[in-house]
Amino acid sequence: MTSNILLRAARRTFIAGAAALLVSAAAVPSSMTPTFAADGPASVADLAEGLLGAVVNISTSQTVKGTEGPGAVPMPQLPEGSPFQDFFDDFFKNRGGDKDNGGQKVQSLGSGFVIDAEQGIVVTNNHVIADADDIEVNFSDGITLKATLVGTDTKTDVAVLKVDPKGHKLTAVKFGDSTKMRVGDWVMAIGNPFGLGGTVTVGIVSARNRDINSGPYDDFIQTDAAINRGNSGGPLFNSAGEVIGINTAIISPSGGSIGIGFSIPSQLASGVVDQLRQFGETRRGWLGVRIQPVTDDIAESLGMATAKGALVAGVIKGGPVDNGTIQAGDVIIKFDGKDIHEMRDLPRVVAESPVGKAVDVLIVRKGVEQTVKVTLGRLEDGEKLASGEDGSNTDQDKGDKAPAVSTASVLGMTVGELNDETRKKFSIAADVSGVVITDVTKDSAAAERGIQPGEVITEIAQESVATPKDVMDRIGALKEQGRKNALLMLASKTGELRFVTIRMD
Repeated sequence: MTSNILLRAARRTFIAGAAALLVSAAAVPSSMTPTFAADGPASVADLAEGLLGAVVNISTSQTVKGTEGPGAVPMPQLPEGSPFQDFFDDFFKNRGGDKDNGGQKVQSLGSGFVIDAEQGIVVTNNHVIADADDIEVNFSDGITLKATLVGTDTKTDVAVLKVDPKGHKLTAVKFGDSTKMRVGDWVMAIGNPFGLGGTVTVGIVSARNRDINSGPYDDFIQTDAAINRGNSGGPLFNSAGEVIGINTAIISPSGGSIGIGFSIPSQLASGVVDQLRQFGETRRGWLGVRIQPVTDDIAESLGMATAKGALVAGVIKGGPVDNGTIQAGDVIIKFDGKDIHEMRDLPRVVAESPVGKAVDVLIVRKGVEQTVKVTLGRLEDGEKLASGEDGSNTDQDKGDKAPAVSTASVLGMTVGELNDETRKKFSIAADVSGVVITDVTKDSAAAERGIQPGEVITEIAQESVATPKDVMDRIGALKEQGRKNALLMLASKTGELRFVTIRMD
């Protein structure tokens, strides 16, 4: 995606008091007006008419201190010969004086929609209203109301606003079930692209479950309904007029729609909105583990028929499962009755679960499936705990070290005893135990996996190792069993764990 730009559907920003320039396309001669067959697409006019009143324009303003440097707003690019050129030249030339007056006012436009007419509750994107000093909600009937912020969630890019509906009759829409949407289903987007309020576009669901690397819970609906700058926070409707997505991002090399837009699915957004309305913040479930993907090599090393689930790379000290219920090396394949097909499924499913709920978790431990019951903590508390962690909070003790023995070479690595000398040489934390890697041969199997000198082998094939001889014995046993890969648990210098597989042939 080197030539494409991922935009946060992209609120439109401009300098307050600056004139807007609208350039229209040339009119199409009537002789070229297209005709449609009798069996062409049915009109969506009735559907759009009933929904337009619930979709709003979000206008925000904030004071930007200073006009130079990274935070400065650049001068708009105008067509050659534009009558506004002199105006903008004067405005931007003299804007330096704003520094002494506390900065200049910057305004932005986005979209949103009403979900509760009686309470005046409006949903939009967090990035539409982030850092705003003032927020106004503009309705299709011309009414403008001041809005207050109820709550935001940066992880899903959702924000909830409240206006005072007294004396005004608002129109509301409701969330639908995004899980029922199929690729190819028709959808309608309504929003405020480029400041043009009440714009309706129609398309289909192009794909589901898209991960665009924008957050920990990526599960976007992809659509080819035109979404442009200013559509952020606007609704994506199904054919029944229910909101099944919140338009939030586009992929585009130019900033305009090329038919690749992304919406937060209602299944995810509705739960976040409910929590923000109730608590003013999110309260997500937390399992207290560090995870990594299960690759084909790791699956083979663990004796699994297929690569699936989330591999537990470490257990957070003080977390919900810091009692041995779940251990490093376990593979979580089902959580509370929901299949975990790949690693990214687990954080989303756990986060959607209530804090304090006791759930069944199906794991694979040393090749055997078993079910354990865990009680979830709160993610927000877990993040505070994790932020203060060091290597002492990553995993269970591995036991006392065996007596010193000589170094050994295996799989492109030189390994040795982890003693005071090697700890000091590689700055390894005192609570890390295992066998230290002192050298990695260039172009070896270990080097290909990114293994570095100073890392510590704590387990091989889910059995602890404490001496170089233990390492040799475990590798030899795996080869005798006909294994092609060796699964190593490695600890960093500070104690953070990860799993790697190394080919043994």
